[in-house]
Amino acid sequence: MKLSIVVPCYNEGENVNKVLAAYDHVITRDDIEVLLVNNGSTDETAHVLERLLPQYSRFLKIVTVPVNQGYGYGILSGLRAACGEFVGWTHGDLQTPPGDVVRALEIIEKNGRASNLYVKGKRIGRPLFDQFFTFGMSIFESAYLGSRFYDINAQPNIFHKDFFATWENPPHDFALDLYVYYQARKQRLNLLRFTVPFLKRQHGTSSWNTGLKSKWKFIKRTLQFSVELKRRLNHTNVPRP
Repeated sequence: MKLSIVVPCYNEGENVNKVLAAYDHVITRDDIEVLLVNNGSTDETAHVLERLLPQYSRFLKIVTVPVNQGYGYGILSGLRAACGEFVGWTHGDLQTPPGDVVRALEIIEKNGRASNLYVKGKRIGRPLFDQFFTFGMSIFESAYLGSRFYDINAQPNIFHKDFFATWENPPHDFALDLYVYYQARKQRLNLLRFTVPFLKRQHGTSSWNTGLKSKWKFIKRTLQFSVELKRRLNHTNVPRP
């Protein structure tokens, strides 16, 4: 298996069928697996997945987290169950097209499948306010942690399994994106970014991005984690831009 891509889903019962159909359309090779994590959903996600598994069994593996313990926890649960030489994750709301995952693997293969590669999307087509929010967070994290960070929460994130094996006490919430980006910088991985479209959500509502109040909560959580990260890790080894 060359690539294992984790797709965390929390109350995505309305989206799951479309997500899997989209992956079925773009995965035309047998060395990619999709680990769809039912991350403690309280809607009909589990029943929908059980019904759809036989139809998509050629690439689909289901990982169940009985009780939601955070976005990052769901992703980590999927990564631990992955079999691929390269592993990673992307969102399960169809705002990040499944075809981007295949493009990321093609980038890795064009670069010799080196173990020091970290391939990450760079979003285009987002609302102006969200771009401003992302720009502000990128500026702060770059200044505070001493390295260049931008579009921290862009998807997909794909890297060699050996990099995953080095993580110590990764966060269980949305700070996972920053933690992994930071570790990639700290370990001097070859970071390759490629542009990905950011699409309108088709069904349901976001579990966190529901307005200014949710963004402020996200900022506070990220700032708290940044302080903790700088305190417990030797950030002096982070490469400068």
